[in-house]
Amino acid sequence: MAWLDTLLQAFDMTRPYLGGGLCLVGALLVLTGTVGILRFPDFFTRMHAASITDTAGATVFLVGMALLSPHWLVLVKLFVIWLLLFITGPTASHIVANAAYTAGLQPLIGRQAREETDEVQP
Repeated sequence: MAWLDTLLQAFDMTRPYLGGGLCLVGALLVLTGTVGILRFPDFFTRMHAASITDTAGATVFLVGMALLSPHWLVLVKLFVIWLLLFITGPTASHIVANAAYTAGLQPLIGRQAREETDEVQP
């Protein structure tokens, strides 16, 4: 059982670094989604970038925060936050995209999408 104690001590020593690294990775994922929102040509691809990266970024960020948490009650709260974000984020994106499509907004596909991006870029 000495190896288990050694393993737990090693985990306790590296836990702050792992948590901080995961928080940084989560923040970079959300930043990548922001760049995708600014760069993609139409509403639907922008919604996709926002939905995917926000959910993934929040998940990684909350796992990092869970590694940094001092008490199990904080872990429970972080899990509830993650559960709410995991359920509401993709659902809200789907509802907004469906409403836009129902209102008549069509996605850019094929040649139309290429011409749209050529007009935007110098």
